[in-house]
Amino acid sequence: MKQGGASCRRVLHVLKRLALVLPVVCLPVGTVDANAARSGTDWVSTWIAAPQPPLPGSVDHYRAQSLRLIVHVSAGGSQVRIRLSNLYGDAPLTIGAAHIARRASGADIEPASDRALTFGGRASIVVPAHATVLSDPARLEIPALADLSVSLYLPGGVAATTVHILAQQTSYLSRPGDATAAVRFPVARRIDMWPFVSGVDVAATPPSFAVVAFGDSTVDGDGSTADANRRWPDVLAARLQQAGRNVAVLNAGLIGNRLLHGSPGGSTFGTALGEAGLARFTRDALDQAGAKVVIVRIGSNDLGFLHGLAPPGEPVDAHDLITGYRRLVTLAHRHGLGIVGTTIPPFENAAIPGYSTPAKDVIRQQVNAWIRHGGEFDAVLDFDQILRDPSHPARLLPAYDSGDHLHPNDAGYRAVASALSLATLDTLASGSARAKSHM
Repeated sequence: MKQGGASCRRVLHVLKRLALVLPVVCLPVGTVDANAARSGTDWVSTWIAAPQPPLPGSVDHYRAQSLRLIVHVSAGGSQVRIRLSNLYGDAPLTIGAAHIARRASGADIEPASDRALTFGGRASIVVPAHATVLSDPARLEIPALADLSVSLYLPGGVAATTVHILAQQTSYLSRPGDATAAVRFPVARRIDMWPFVSGVDVAATPPSFAVVAFGDSTVDGDGSTADANRRWPDVLAARLQQAGRNVAVLNAGLIGNRLLHGSPGGSTFGTALGEAGLARFTRDALDQAGAKVVIVRIGSNDLGFLHGLAPPGEPVDAHDLITGYRRLVTLAHRHGLGIVGTTIPPFENAAIPGYSTPAKDVIRQQVNAWIRHGGEFDAVLDFDQILRDPSHPARLLPAYDSGDHLHPNDAGYRAVASALSLATLDTLASGSARAKSHM
């Protein structure tokens, strides 16, 4: 990583080859008038980044500097608020100032759009260890599919212990000082992760709602072009806007994440690959503002890590994965959300030693048969059928292969997003019936 030196770059190089809530402690929504959306609007999450710990030995440090974090929203709205996470921090996090604006280009902003953010009416906030805070709303017109700048001044010495590693987006660190309001940001260096910011919400007019894409690096966008917003959730968000629908699409992907087990630990990965999908599903997907549908794309790493990166004592078979998926379906329905299952795409010859074996492919096909025909997901998006090579179904179609034989490229992600039925999303969001469809 650019921010972590040569050793961190080596570790992330390994990581990127993988197949890849806590209570709000300051001013929960609705506790003060300032946190209410305007009449006739609802709060909807328009962008999220699932929080995770950094890789071992790669913690970034800041000293009296400002971050300018670039995020690409999905749905638009008339007001905005942000969530800041200190979920994995063992010490309080002091934010000296926070601003939000529409980005002009690079690290620079549109000056007329700059808004200072407050927290309970105060310009600064101390985020307790292991906690998440929500800003007061700011009145700012947020266009759909816009790039926003979230700027944070960190007045003391700060370790970035809560981040999102695979941002696929360049953000910026300033020279010393509070540069949160600077139109032309004084860049000291670029960073390629998102520290501390975990969400942006907008006040949007109904029937706006959020679709959450939940899973591993194939949700996170590994293999897509950086700084281009070509992950499949981005493409889906653009399709919805082109269809005249102000529907948010949220990316709750984590590189290396598994459904049944958390990060494999050890000196290389530690806890950086996140808790098991089952453990983080409610926090990172179901609890998002305005969420009505969740699309699940996870399970590849449960198989790929088996007898390799996974610690001993973590066996996985088709029954285990099916049981895990059933738990996700139960949780989604309990929260009133529709849930779309996705098949596990092929990964023959994946660039990680031991990730792909014939025995693992047998399990993959067994699980996929259940996803397609088991009837427990409300709808199915068949990643396997879309991405596989018809002449060799155990591998990705070369035109869709990013080069590691594991992650799709831009064209592959576009093909997946294009196959999803918008009508099915409407049906699931309405809660009137289960779609029971295959896409």
